[in-house]
This record gives sequence, structure tokens and C-alpha cells, in this order.
Amino acid sequence: MHSFIPSPVPGIPSHHQYSRRMYFFLLKDWTRYNLIGYLQDRNPSVPGISDKIVPPHSRNLERVKAYWKTVISVDASLLDIYGDNILSNISISIDHFVPWQYVSHDELWNLSPTTKSINSKKSNNLPALDTYFEKLCELEFRANELRYTNEQVKKAFTDCAGYHVNSAEIYKELYYDRLSLSDFRTRLSNVILPVYRSAVNCGFTQWEYKT
Repeated sequence: MHSFIPSPVPGIPSHHQYSRRMYFFLLKDWTRYNLIGYLQDRNPSVPGISDKIVPPHSRNLERVKAYWKTVISVDASLLDIYGDNILSNISISIDHFVPWQYVSHDELWNLSPTTKSINSKKSNNLPALDTYFEKLCELEFRANELRYTNEQVKKAFTDCAGYHVNSAEIYKELYYDRLSLSDFRTRLSNVILPVYRSAVNCGFTQWEYKT
């Protein structure tokens, strides 16, 4: 009788090689999963541990940039929070108030436009809270207010929020109702300050812009 066991096909791994590869990938994923769980249990205040261990291949802030460009086109008097540059006069770069290296997310409440140069100088540092939080709050509040008076801004916000406001609780807190500046400041503070203080405790350096 003839044997019907197929001969190896060039370029295709044997069954034994395939099994070893699959075992390796499964073991790697299992180890990573347990490491993430271990670290998260012992660092409950640190966000995005999984993304710190395995950074995403790419990040896309184009919707955020489009939102801020629309806002700036409607209100040309807006200033960046670090250098007081008129935003309508510059090519904007999107800054993470609390650095991405700590939060590991691109949530809208933590993002604001600035210049590429300032964003580069700020790098992975925390902006000095007493100097910049009030400016961030006013900038975000003014942008948010335009949703209620300008259809272009409303559409740009909706397009952006679907990707960059991923917490229903925070959406309800900051964006569901029209708020006074005082209420918006209080609510934004409740969202940002715990994350900011945790980043300080983890050793992130505070920074102020110097020309």
C-alpha cells in the first residue's frame, strides 16, 4: 500500500514547528495577561498599564486636531495655555496635559492645542497645576460652549467624541449638559486632579514654559 502522509511543502512549517510556535504565542500572551493583572492589582491608581507594557502600534489624533481647528476657525481669539500664542496664527500640535506616557489614552478632556515647539519642550512633563489648570479649563469651556451656538463645532465635537470620550460617566459629567464656567471647572478638576496627583506620586516632573 502507498503512504498518504503528505511530504513537507517548502515554505510552510511542519506540524511540529507550527505547534511549537503556537505554544510560544499562547505562553507569551498568558504571561503578559497575568503580568498586567499583577501590576494593576498593586497599582490601582495608575491608568493604562496594558498599553505601557505593549504600546499601541499607532495613535491617531486627527479627529481631535480637526475639532480644535474648527473651534479656532470660529473663535480666532483663543490662546494656547502655555505661551499665550494666538491659535489661529499657528499650526497646532495636540498636547496631553497629563502626559500620554502616564495616562496611555487620548481622551479629549486631557488634550489641548499648542505649538509644536512648546509641545516638544513640554515632552513627558506635567504642566504646573497652579499656572496652567485654570487656562486649560477656560479654553475647554469656551470650546464646549461653541457646540451650542455653532453647527460646525457641534458636528466636529460629535465626530471627535465618538473616538476620544470613551467614558460614559465623564461624558455625562462634562459634556451632556450645558454648564457654567464654575461648574465646568469643578467637574474638570474632579476628572483631572486625581490622575495628575497620581502622576506626581509616580515621579513625573512638573514643568513651566520659558521663552
